[in-house]
Amino acid sequence: MKTDISFKRINSLAIPALIAGIAEPFLSITDTAIVGNIEENGIESLAAVGIVGAFISMLVWVFGQIRSAISSIISQYLGANKLEEVKTLPAQAIAIVVSGGIIVLLITYPFSKQIFEFYNASGNILDYCIEYYKIRIFGFPFSLFVFAVFGIFRGLQNTFYPMIIALCGAFLNIALDFVLVYGIDGFIPKMNIKGAAYASVISQVFMALLSIYFIRKKTSFSLKITRPFNREISTLLGMVINLFIRTIALNLALYFATSHATNYGKEYIAAYTIGINLWLLGAFIIDGYSGAGNVLAGKLLGSKDYKGLLQLGKQLIIYGVFTGLVLTTLGFLFYESIGAIFIKDELVQQEFQNVFWIILIMQPLCAITFIFDAMFKGMGEMVFLRNILLFSTLVVFIPSLYAFDVFNCKLKGVWFTFLIWIIARGTPLLVKFRRKFLPLVEKG
Repeated sequence: MKTDISFKRINSLAIPALIAGIAEPFLSITDTAIVGNIEENGIESLAAVGIVGAFISMLVWVFGQIRSAISSIISQYLGANKLEEVKTLPAQAIAIVVSGGIIVLLITYPFSKQIFEFYNASGNILDYCIEYYKIRIFGFPFSLFVFAVFGIFRGLQNTFYPMIIALCGAFLNIALDFVLVYGIDGFIPKMNIKGAAYASVISQVFMALLSIYFIRKKTSFSLKITRPFNREISTLLGMVINLFIRTIALNLALYFATSHATNYGKEYIAAYTIGINLWLLGAFIIDGYSGAGNVLAGKLLGSKDYKGLLQLGKQLIIYGVFTGLVLTTLGFLFYESIGAIFIKDELVQQEFQNVFWIILIMQPLCAITFIFDAMFKGMGEMVFLRNILLFSTLVVFIPSLYAFDVFNCKLKGVWFTFLIWIIARGTPLLVKFRRKFLPLVEKG
């Protein structure tokens, strides 16, 4: 049966994926806003949340690549009408990635001080980093479990249930943030930054429980681990290893950016924290169409519908760039008031406003890069994606960051580096996509 890539079908996948996608950065933004408004040491607390958030995001993105690998394999088998052959794969994949998450927890917990010193944190900021991390990291294995379940549903062309899980987790986290950070007089004492960490962990456990429910009730897959290993487990692990290397490169860029911002001073890292969370929010909004591209590209490739793949790429560019332009416009309309949501300190707001325009003009370019990145993931092109990100990070991002630093550009240099990096990542994807599939369509 021909895969439907109509506007209605794309948006039926994209809109739930968009809502699910923005849940994670929305949580981070809520943490940022709530922690930034703590009366005692608000700037230091906000800086710590930003530094720890960068490190945990690195861990989640590195290990969370299981989502893309599972989605790619399941969607291709679905397109080829051979889904029964990978029925045992998801449970085995989940067991592997969750075990990895537990190992990371056990290794990093006792070395949290050394980890955040590596990010140039010191004094009160370092103390808050350690305090926040030693609670927050316990949610990590649960996050990986949820990511893997999202990959199963994406492979089945279903973004609705991940949306429900993500929304429930987001609303619970927000409610707990207010209760635990600020406290309730006479009932719950103020926990400040520790309260934000506890809120995150509780919501991650809750999302994992919801994921178990939906997998058991809404799919034919079992979470029971069986032997022997599925024949696609080696393919999946190969994808994960390539995505692992790729994500190390991605987070190397984020590490250098966070480290430089921290080194410039507490106002700079606080402003960077607001900016990176808003940039990630934009990325995850665009991820709605990226998710649709990821889901449909794998199925189209599995059914060898190359004409459909080209058409899908054209449509997603239009939808994605339009979404990016809407985000840019909204950002400029509310330019001066956005920073005040997160923190009252005027110096931090000033530094944020000095660079926010760079984040905004990036949005349409981010849309193209993220959409084609997701499509290539859906098609299983992990080696190519790995090589692009290694090149754009090692050859483009890091040298550019240091070059801007030489000219004392500070946060402007950091965000101009991100802009150049996005262009370096997106251009090869567009070129490769057309070179690969145009001849196949012309050949008929």
